[in-house]
Amino acid sequence: MSIGGKPNGIAPQLLDLTGANIQMDIVRSTHDYEAWLGARLTLIPADLELKHQRMAEGAFPFLRATFYRWAQTWPEICADLVATPAVLSVGDLHIENFGTWRDAEGRLVWGINDFDEAYSMPYAVDLVRLATSALLAIDADHLTLDPDDACKAILKGYQESLESGGRPFVLAENYRVLREWATTRLKDPGLFWDKLNNLPPLEGDIPPEIHDILSRALPEAGLNFRIVHRIAGLGSLGRQRYVALAQWRGGSVAREAKSLVPSAWAWNQTPPASDDLFYDTIVAASVRTIDPWVHLGGRWIVRRLSPDCQRIELDSLPDDPNELKLLAMMGRETANVHLGAGSVAKAAILDDLTKRDRKWLRKAAQAMLASVRDDWKQWKKRATTTTTTTMAATSVLH
Repeated sequence: MSIGGKPNGIAPQLLDLTGANIQMDIVRSTHDYEAWLGARLTLIPADLELKHQRMAEGAFPFLRATFYRWAQTWPEICADLVATPAVLSVGDLHIENFGTWRDAEGRLVWGINDFDEAYSMPYAVDLVRLATSALLAIDADHLTLDPDDACKAILKGYQESLESGGRPFVLAENYRVLREWATTRLKDPGLFWDKLNNLPPLEGDIPPEIHDILSRALPEAGLNFRIVHRIAGLGSLGRQRYVALAQWRGGSVAREAKSLVPSAWAWNQTPPASDDLFYDTIVAASVRTIDPWVHLGGRWIVRRLSPDCQRIELDSLPDDPNELKLLAMMGRETANVHLGAGSVAKAAILDDLTKRDRKWLRKAAQAMLASVRDDWKQWKKRATTTTTTTMAATSVLH
């Protein structure tokens, strides 16, 4: 199957959930996953190479870019959590997968803003991945917390939100600390639109379906617009990403369409899982006030781009003492998503939590942190070796 063009012609390979996955190195794992991707959509070689470079820059960007590897290693390293109650989960959850958007009333809302990897998974997957990302942020001095306190805050917020039934993070009246922090970190509108409007027009053929999808997503029919290619994200870097830019009633507007594939959790299943997408399903079921401009158009996720609809980045995390509050709210928002599974799943999760050691999340996150670091070091070594070999070959040619 192809999306927006011919597939790359590489046969898909599906992997099972056995210890052999961990023994497989990160280079082979990446090759196999990208082969699977290439059989389902058109990959952009330059963007994929940029992703590989970013993966080598640090353990945190490596984590963000490699949920496919997490899908292989987590079931083996966290074997005691595999049987925890399953819910429709985020999958690729981390502390940079939170941001702001505007709801139908124009209110500023904060929460999880990317569900590309949504799939039915043990509820503990999201919690362990979020906690692991917090430990990486602590290691990189982006957070000043004690690791035990960070994990406790996430778990406390999660459990309290489950018990209370959840609540969306509408920042108009409530959550003063979060509102002040979020609003001071919104993108400067002038810089935001300058960056987008300065992107060159897209070269080459544009799939007809993309033109139609983006045209329908604009705020008014018949608007003239141009389509550009935007480089963004890490987990999805390498996939097609089209942006329609137009002028509307005195200012700029933008709509983006990004190609989707089934979750890497599905890629890793044997026998092969279905090719279903769960982006719309998980958003609709969660306790949240939705972004009315986000929807599926076939196998493309379509969204509005604007200065106040943004992912909040690692280097903008708040200073102590608000760090623990932020992690607790991330835990609460994770529960908002898991509550979409219904009352039976909620009761099963709460029952499971009462049976666990109070440090289970820290222990699981620490084990996954060690695995991520090992894979990152191997990937970094591979990247350094590749660069050295390329430079040597270039020297010989000249």
